[in-house]
Amino acid sequence: MSENNNITNTGTARHFPEHGPIAENGKEVLVSLKNVDITFGKGALAVRAVKDASFDIYKGETFSLVGESGSGKTTIGRAVIRVNPCAAGEILYKGVRISGKIPRSLDREVIRNIQMIFQDPAASLNERATVDYIISEGLYNFHLYENEADRVRKVENMINEVGLLPEHLTRYPHEFSGGQRQRIGIARAMVMEPELVVADEPISALDVSVRAQVLNLLKKFQQERGTTYLFIAHDLSVVRFISDRIGVIYKGNIVEVATAEELFDYPMHPYTKSLISAIPIPDPQLEKHKVLFTYDPSVHDYSTDQPSLQEVWEGHYVYGNAKEIEEYKKLREAGVPLKSITINEAEEIYDRIDVEDADEPIIDAPIHDTGNIWYTVLAFFLPIIGFIAAAILRKHNYMKNRRVVMKGAIAGIIVFVAIILIFVILFLVAGH
Repeated sequence: MSENNNITNTGTARHFPEHGPIAENGKEVLVSLKNVDITFGKGALAVRAVKDASFDIYKGETFSLVGESGSGKTTIGRAVIRVNPCAAGEILYKGVRISGKIPRSLDREVIRNIQMIFQDPAASLNERATVDYIISEGLYNFHLYENEADRVRKVENMINEVGLLPEHLTRYPHEFSGGQRQRIGIARAMVMEPELVVADEPISALDVSVRAQVLNLLKKFQQERGTTYLFIAHDLSVVRFISDRIGVIYKGNIVEVATAEELFDYPMHPYTKSLISAIPIPDPQLEKHKVLFTYDPSVHDYSTDQPSLQEVWEGHYVYGNAKEIEEYKKLREAGVPLKSITINEAEEIYDRIDVEDADEPIIDAPIHDTGNIWYTVLAFFLPIIGFIAAAILRKHNYMKNRRVVMKGAIAGIIVFVAIILIFVILFLVAGH
């Protein structure tokens, strides 16, 4: 598969053009992988880590590559920055081949224009160098400053942009937390003003509370500088909200490529469905009864009809043989979103949380449907209003809020009736 067939400049150019080729959809292609194979070892011990991988990355977008550990995600990322050689196929940057042997001038431009943010911020930083030198190293190597004052200004501006302070520049990496080290790694990459950043699981080693900060930082650079990202991850719940397009890889094969919204609404390949089904549901009751979809490669019969990556819808590519591709096309043409998550014992769960219609999308509950205890307290003191509110909440699918309101209203009515009965009894006793 190649989303762009107009890239023809694969010769030994010594410099990159100002702009890359334009794809049929009108977007500028920054990076293009064409039938890339990456092999480790030789002879009988050779391992084919990536097989016939093809996809394009458009300028200014975030293209995410997702798959389980060992699927070949990082191998592709390292091939883009020319660390891993290609056994077959080619990688193009702005229409110019950057895989294999290229002129030294072009190699330096690749280093200058393509930077990498690594998964482990501790292992990727030189422990013996100060933060100032770590960030400045690329500036030194390519002399991207006019004088010492200009270098200091660039480094200080960058350290401020990533949320650290100028006084941190004299310290060493071991003096920082994991999140701060990753910010240093981001500063080291972004001070070069690259056009493409390969982010190799940049948040997987960080605390959950820090992950959103780092993602927002990457998004800020994209908005301000038009940076393009190849974002490598294994967590679909993260890439769903930061990606323009997503490529799914399984054991070296690209099995599906689509926009983020398209991939989650219409996941065609069984492996994609298995990844989506593994996304945790924030409701513990639903998560407890969720049925995981396990991908079984034996469902495919490729003995006679060999598979390939084919377009089943505009911009949506799936890996399969002719028979499977036809089935995928029919499914997509039907236009009915595909269900990837199945909840077991659904009736029991729906009864427990007072959902009237089991066909309602239980996992699509409103964001403010929290079941706050204060709703119970208010309904206790104002039970009549509580019953009215419960009816309104049920109509709008605020089932957790409705449940706590009903509890409070019922308790309030019971207490109210009990108080009236006590007064009646006391009145009768006093009358005698």
